[in-house]
Amino acid sequence: MGTLDKLKLSKQLLTSMTNNGYLSPTELQAILFPRLHGGQDIVAIGPDGCGKTTTCVLASLNKITYTEEIAPRVLYLVPDIETGEEVLDQFHTLNRNRDLRFLGLFADGSSLDQQVLELTDGVDIIVATPDRARAAYLKLGLNLNKILLFVIDDADLIIKKGLVLPTTELVRGIKKSQFLVCSAVSHERLEKLYNGFIPLANVIEVEDLGDNQMNTVEQLLYHVPNFGTKLYLIQLLMEDKDVFDKVLIFTNTRFTAETVYKNLAKDFKDETAVYLPAHFTENTFSQLIDFKLSPKSRILVIANEDVDDLDVSDFPCVINFDIPEDTLTYTQRVLLRTEAQKEQLAITFCTDLELSQIRRLEQKQGKKIQPVKLPEDLYIVKDKPKKTSEDENN
Repeated sequence: MGTLDKLKLSKQLLTSMTNNGYLSPTELQAILFPRLHGGQDIVAIGPDGCGKTTTCVLASLNKITYTEEIAPRVLYLVPDIETGEEVLDQFHTLNRNRDLRFLGLFADGSSLDQQVLELTDGVDIIVATPDRARAAYLKLGLNLNKILLFVIDDADLIIKKGLVLPTTELVRGIKKSQFLVCSAVSHERLEKLYNGFIPLANVIEVEDLGDNQMNTVEQLLYHVPNFGTKLYLIQLLMEDKDVFDKVLIFTNTRFTAETVYKNLAKDFKDETAVYLPAHFTENTFSQLIDFKLSPKSRILVIANEDVDDLDVSDFPCVINFDIPEDTLTYTQRVLLRTEAQKEQLAITFCTDLELSQIRRLEQKQGKKIQPVKLPEDLYIVKDKPKKTSEDENN
């Protein structure tokens, strides 16, 4: 991959990286830094562990050559307090310029007024959640006029947490800056976010699935726009009774399990059942063997929160309506343990906001999950436009 010298960082940063065990740049860093030095606005897409955050921290430290300014030169947005604290730790670890001033803007119990006072005392690099940074900006405590580098790290999680509005409001307060956006995945919502301020973005994407591949059953991925479309898709798939003659459908919660059951029961009432339901339903099972031996039951809906470890190897098809929060739960279900499982099929539904979980699953397995085109006759539910504060006031 080359040496750190090729990154063209300051001598202080190169020394700091070497002292902290960074002996060569990652693939992402080797691609990004020449472009960052050239002043390009970058959107970096890559899996966890590819060096995105370290790249952002190094780019921020390398951007500041003097510390006389009172107003900050770098605004670094993160999705939550925990991530922000980890980023600040990395700044302190890699920074050798003891004059640099850092400040974390989080709603962590610290008074906003106190944080505004700290801002007016002078700071070089701010690490903040978008909502807290916006609050400081609206109080006229955060001066964005001198920002040289605007970083949005874990942008996919910022979108998932509903922090797009404060992010875009902060961008509008920037006069002129270089932008660096990092995300584990690329999707339409991410593109909509950065297209608002980087119309000609340089998108750099790297993949790192590792060398070890798990031996799994066949896996298929349906990428759908929203929850409503998931419901129509499961209904459509279940119409093929030859393919889906015994199927387990996993959801993350009992509420979703009940919703899926009620949706399917409209057309397949006698064939659909719920595993250990939270509320009474007509068709229920408490043991997988009973469902397997039932001649009329074809579809069993199961909430992940109701099970620790179920042996699904005897069933020809498993559908993840939701992606399990624990990657181990998913990988245990798709592991190929017997010859008979070679005919088994694992299908997963995901939305844009769940794509980062898919990437983590692919990293865990060391291989991609095969995407499948949505059926042409699938009804696509339109996302309802979110109300703006202007709409709510009218």
